[in-house]
Amino acid sequence: MPNNPIIENYTGKYNEIPFNLVETSHYLNAINQGLDQAYENIKQIEDNTDEPNFLNTIEAIELLSPKLDKASNLYFNMYSLHSDDKLKELSDQISPKLAKLSGDLSTNSKIFEKVKKVYDSKDSLNLSKEELRLLEDRYISFTRNGALLSDNDKKKLQDIDEKLSLLSPKFSKNTLDAINAYELHVTDKNRVKGIPKTAIEAAAHLAKSKEKEGWIFTLQMPSYIPVIQYADDRTIRKELSTAYGVSNLDGDFDNRDVIKETVKLRKERATLLGFETHSHYILDRRMAKNPETVMSFMDNIYDIVFTKAEKEVDELRKLAKELDGIEEFMPWDFAYYSEKLKKKKFDFDSEELRPYFKAENAVEGIFAVAKKMYGIDFKEVKDVPKYHEDVNVYEVIDNDSSHLGLLYIDLFPRDTKRSGAWMNTFITQGLQDGEVRRPHILICGNLTPSTPETPSLLSFNDVNTLFHEFGHALHGLFSNVKYKSLASPNVFWDFVELPSQVMENWLLEKETLELFAKHYKTGEIIPLELIEKMKKARTFNAAYGNLRQLSLGYLDMNWHLTDPNTIDDVEAFEDKIMEKTRLFPKTAGCTSTSFGHIFAGGYSSGYYSYKWAEVLDADAFEFFKDSGIFNQEIANSFRKNILSKGDTMDPMDLYKAFRGREPDPKALLRRDGLI
Repeated sequence: MPNNPIIENYTGKYNEIPFNLVETSHYLNAINQGLDQAYENIKQIEDNTDEPNFLNTIEAIELLSPKLDKASNLYFNMYSLHSDDKLKELSDQISPKLAKLSGDLSTNSKIFEKVKKVYDSKDSLNLSKEELRLLEDRYISFTRNGALLSDNDKKKLQDIDEKLSLLSPKFSKNTLDAINAYELHVTDKNRVKGIPKTAIEAAAHLAKSKEKEGWIFTLQMPSYIPVIQYADDRTIRKELSTAYGVSNLDGDFDNRDVIKETVKLRKERATLLGFETHSHYILDRRMAKNPETVMSFMDNIYDIVFTKAEKEVDELRKLAKELDGIEEFMPWDFAYYSEKLKKKKFDFDSEELRPYFKAENAVEGIFAVAKKMYGIDFKEVKDVPKYHEDVNVYEVIDNDSSHLGLLYIDLFPRDTKRSGAWMNTFITQGLQDGEVRRPHILICGNLTPSTPETPSLLSFNDVNTLFHEFGHALHGLFSNVKYKSLASPNVFWDFVELPSQVMENWLLEKETLELFAKHYKTGEIIPLELIEKMKKARTFNAAYGNLRQLSLGYLDMNWHLTDPNTIDDVEAFEDKIMEKTRLFPKTAGCTSTSFGHIFAGGYSSGYYSYKWAEVLDADAFEFFKDSGIFNQEIANSFRKNILSKGDTMDPMDLYKAFRGREPDPKALLRRDGLI
């Protein structure tokens, strides 16, 4: 296969990926060519007899294999975005190869000796701040990945990494396959009472596509959430909720053994490298620094929100008994009676918002916000290849009319796409093929799709997700560094959610909603009365929301602080940890077995970072609010000091450069109305 489109120089107008030429058979060949290039360059670095310096050692490692960068990045993107069984099966060959290369490099004593020589002489090298950061990161990366180990322990470490490289894709595949395998077929119209029209139409459309009568509901969020929130039939809520909880227990998609093996290997790895636990290893390179800080941070919030959350649930429990005689309030009742209480308290039903949140308008909304803040424009381009027809591609044009990057938007669910929402890079900003390239960014979701009867009308949560992922996208688009490994969004994991979460704040502002929230039939701008109701309802059940996030953070930390040899039963272990935050009777199911963030998504010992970043984003938005949410001076400071800098400086230094001080921890609790 002499010409492989994945790794050839991209020759389009934007140097875009030629998706139209890429076939499944290209991936393994491209990976192997990339690996060959990497090993050739490792040998060149080893054999170079010149005195080690920044260019021939540190930059040479950074640019080790452009072919492998392209091939591996595209493969794992497509694994999540648009993959069939053949593509997924390749991970069993690809992941161990990549893990082996990483281990071969990080435990290469000759190369580490050269890196150490450069590191030890760093003060005399007259390096730029970015070059110095890359040098320090490279040295730390080697020491954190086995460079100082004995040859025997290096071999152990490589074996562990290769095993771990197989477990993450397996966990991810199991969760996706379980979601795709389940469907709830309903033919009794009484069972779908209360469910919003858009969700019923989608369920009917799905049933018709499968040549069945009635409605089919699935575990995809656009199908699942409307049932849990609005179905009057309690049994259908219970059925879907239970199915979701047990989807990765037992049977072909059981993830329990994957979890136990993963945490054992992570613990072994951390111990080999001189750390007490996997959490200690991970947090050594985070803003929080150590597990004690994380647990104290979560405990401080817990002490404020737990009793408040209990009261919130008690209020719902009383309402459920009053309205429907329910004696035992269960998890599948929470969202349903929350909507009823919200309606009662604020005369507000979140479904009232859908007609104003047509998907295309919401996309125009995020673009309009970026235009007002940063002066940038988005121009849809039709002549670039796409990996799926649902995808829209935009050229992003900077405020000086220069090219800023490409943005791919992929919003709706399909069987070949994993669940959830995320941002990623197809091409990371930075040095590539001899020049500093602009990025190609992806934002992806599983939002409410259109039906033959109705266009895609998004829920408030859908639009909030879009704003969140767009914040990540701006982080990637505004990156302005030389080296890709330091480019945004490659920052500490407890800092990476700041750009995304801060964007969510704009969605609740009148000035923002009036830019795009127009009725899909009449064109009427969303009424001020509805905006006011929405803002009043903003802090509704805020304590419960905080407690839910804390419960996942505690679960994550305990999986990685506990000796895995003491964990025999995944469900029993989870039950013990969740007891601290439990507000409902125990039901069938297990959160851990589908907790992709920590077992397949890079958030291990890092789920707390969502709350951590909420403190940062609440504090940052207060700064905007004080001077106007579209104040371009503050927006440009946020761009200059945070979004553009990537990992070229310590995150707290970046934040202080923007805010003028460290974040106020109480900003989050003030915003949520909890203090």
